[in-house]
Amino acid sequence: MPCSYVIATFMLLAGFFAGILFIGLIVGDWLYFIRLTPDAIRYGCHVANNPDQWPGTVLTTLGDRFTPEGVLMLPHGVAWYYPQLSQIAIRPQYRLFSRRFRTAWPVKGLIHLSPDDQSLNTQCEKRMPWSSALMTLLWFALVLIGSVMFVFQYAMDGGFASLGGTLTGVAVIALAALVLAFGLVTVALAYRLEDSRLMKVYGELRDAVALPLSS
Repeated sequence: MPCSYVIATFMLLAGFFAGILFIGLIVGDWLYFIRLTPDAIRYGCHVANNPDQWPGTVLTTLGDRFTPEGVLMLPHGVAWYYPQLSQIAIRPQYRLFSRRFRTAWPVKGLIHLSPDDQSLNTQCEKRMPWSSALMTLLWFALVLIGSVMFVFQYAMDGGFASLGGTLTGVAVIALAALVLAFGLVTVALAYRLEDSRLMKVYGELRDAVALPLSS
């Protein structure tokens, strides 16, 4: 058996196992991200804050809205209350065979509670999986760095010395800018969609804790 064939086989196997490991890391990151246990509620890339105030709600009676385990099921999500931390973790529901479109940038929230007379001051930290944030930044960095390196090398080789070469260089730059713009629009629209889903759950929680206890 030729040595080059053996080396190629080992390289293919190494690439195959590296791909499996990469996919496993992403799946593990997402599975840990959607957990609302005390060790996982702070996990994820911090992307935004949402300060608010809940009038008519006090910290001493807030636990009555939840089950003894601290869970409150909402129409579009779930909330988990941790009285010892004065925090509530929320996230939309992620059903396995849901018909709703899911993006690669899911968002969950961690609400910090602080009492203020007959109300609660809240600060909702929004987080997304580290894999989503890092892969997005890596993709933008590769496109941007690759485009800059191409323009630099193209100019060093005299590509802009002629009219045809200049037009070709401008066309490549415009294509790279279009790819970057498309990526930015995709990420922005996906984040707005996932953020609206999270804020719907947040609004349902806010309404639930404002209801009379008899309800």
